[in-house]
Amino acid sequence: MRATQIRRLAEGLLSTVHRGTAFENRSLSLLQSSMSMSLTRVGGRGDGGIDLTGWWWLPEQLSPSEQHPPTQWSITNRRRLRVLAQCKAETKKMGPAHLRELEGVVYKHVATSAPSHPTPDAPIIALLISASAFTRPCLLAAHASPVPLLLVHLPPGASAAPGAAFGNPALLAARGVLRGEVEVRWERGAGVGAGAGRPALWWCGRPLANWTPAPGAAAQ
Repeated sequence: MRATQIRRLAEGLLSTVHRGTAFENRSLSLLQSSMSMSLTRVGGRGDGGIDLTGWWWLPEQLSPSEQHPPTQWSITNRRRLRVLAQCKAETKKMGPAHLRELEGVVYKHVATSAPSHPTPDAPIIALLISASAFTRPCLLAAHASPVPLLLVHLPPGASAAPGAAFGNPALLAARGVLRGEVEVRWERGAGVGAGAGRPALWWCGRPLANWTPAPGAAAQ
């Protein structure tokens, strides 16, 4: 192989790495600013197929005596769920193979962490963030999966809003991890753009305010 070919190949690989890192950072910013997740980048060799990991902070279930949700959020009225995320900055649409890869990552994580954590304190949510749209077979596979899954489409561009989001029954249904209390709705209105919209999280029939604890306030 000629020196010029080697250089071009190296430049292409470097460009791919930079693009992937930039997409991971963009995904991280979105999840922390609008979806109540406190995550950190893993990346690099030995990451076990995980790009982002951390916690998803969602409201505690209302007790029968509570008529209205809290007006202020704190670590006492939000519960945390473990998040394992993969970020895919690819141009081709996401097919079911990518979903099966993420499922394998979750199963491996559960198997390897079980000896040191025999009674996990939080369910594991698998999160797939893609720069390209998800295919219908991918969505059907996610719907049938026993793994709690959240799929987020974050298209290229300056907008920080996701283009679509999908949660499967194992996550959002009444018998799922979130007990049917959280749903993904399509929102239109101020700040979204004329003729446009974005997916957003709703809890108990109202928009869910973004909240994460201050750094150091919760054990990681």
